[in-house]
Amino acid sequence: MKALDFIRTAERFAAVTIFLLMVGLYCVNVFARQVGGTFASEFAWVEEAVRLMSLFLVFLTVGLALERGRHAGVHTWRERIASATGLPLRRIIDAVGFVFCIYLMWLGYQMTAFVYGMGQKSPTLNVPVFWIYLAPTIGFALMALRYALSFFGLIDRFAGQATEE
Repeated sequence: MKALDFIRTAERFAAVTIFLLMVGLYCVNVFARQVGGTFASEFAWVEEAVRLMSLFLVFLTVGLALERGRHAGVHTWRERIASATGLPLRRIIDAVGFVFCIYLMWLGYQMTAFVYGMGQKSPTLNVPVFWIYLAPTIGFALMALRYALSFFGLIDRFAGQATEE
């Protein structure tokens, strides 16, 4: 569980850092546009950088959201179906979610490797484009981890959700 605590801390630190960088870059970009002239053209890369950071922000925090039960779902139906059928529906959801995330992680890895091999670079930042495809790969790996931990009972991602109304 110490490893999971480390991952949580790293995810939170990365999310806060990325978000603050995005805000700071946009503030600088707005100021540069107000000044205008050639000074503003020096900051043309900001929008592309913030788009890339936004991708990583979303995919780095998706595991945290899943762990806290913040994903969209119809909780009352899930509980009613589980009690009516006697199926371990939460475990089934975790297993299916894990398999689906592993599959999407594998697809993301394949895309990342393919784009990396092409050597394409982004127009304004001049960074390799494979970074765009790396964000979902990491995000789905973090979600798969949370599904697996929930499946084995090491975390309770359903704790904060309402059951019956």
